[in-house]
Amino acid sequence: MPADAVLPGRIPLVLGAIFAGLFYLATAVLLVGVGARVARYARTPAPLVIPTTPAPTTHAGVVVRMFREVVFFESLFKGSKWSWLFGWLFHFGMLIVLAQHFRYFTQPVWSWVVMIQWVGSYASFAMFAGLAGLWARRVLVDRIRYISAPSDHLMLALLLAIAGSGLVMKYGEHTDIVSLKAFTLGLVSFDWQPLPADLPLLVHLSLVIILMLIFPFSKLLHAPGVFFSPTRNMRDNPREHRHVAPWAEDLPDRTGGTDGA
Repeated sequence: MPADAVLPGRIPLVLGAIFAGLFYLATAVLLVGVGARVARYARTPAPLVIPTTPAPTTHAGVVVRMFREVVFFESLFKGSKWSWLFGWLFHFGMLIVLAQHFRYFTQPVWSWVVMIQWVGSYASFAMFAGLAGLWARRVLVDRIRYISAPSDHLMLALLLAIAGSGLVMKYGEHTDIVSLKAFTLGLVSFDWQPLPADLPLLVHLSLVIILMLIFPFSKLLHAPGVFFSPTRNMRDNPREHRHVAPWAEDLPDRTGGTDGA
């Protein structure tokens, strides 16, 4: 067989090996980086009771408040309706799209993943529209443009490129889904498989790898960080209970005792 006929046939194998290695590296950076940052958040002292009022006074109330914040973006809704709309469209759309992608990593595909496939098309457009709106907000609103750093624009551009390349694959340049699923299942089982040499797919996967690599070092860490925000996760009970930070419990007070006494 001529060499020029063998080379194209080896391209998917080479691409599969390269992207498999990159995905393993990116996954390790993502898990270790996020884990280290979350551990740092957990160790950071919170010496003052500073919940944003009105705030709950019980643990159950804090759980309900955090649920409303994480699911419905309550504080953003109160601050800016347009920011809330675009932010919620983006995050909700991304959640559905990520859940939809489980079909590539499971065999047989989980029943609930099959059930949400029809929502995926709408979620993809919602995600793209939300990101476009958030980017337009940073350009058109003076006070937001003033505090926006280049990294903010770059992150939005990266997320838009990921969503856009996904839409191109879905509605434009289709890829070999069977071969793609064989590749992703091979990643899970450490059995590397060829990867289709389609440009939109390679661009999409490359952008996802870049996102995974920079996620632990970017502002996107507000995702786990919201759970450690003292303005949200604290009870408003300074009148009922004296708050003493763990690192200050053994410090002597003015009477010669300890703060924890």
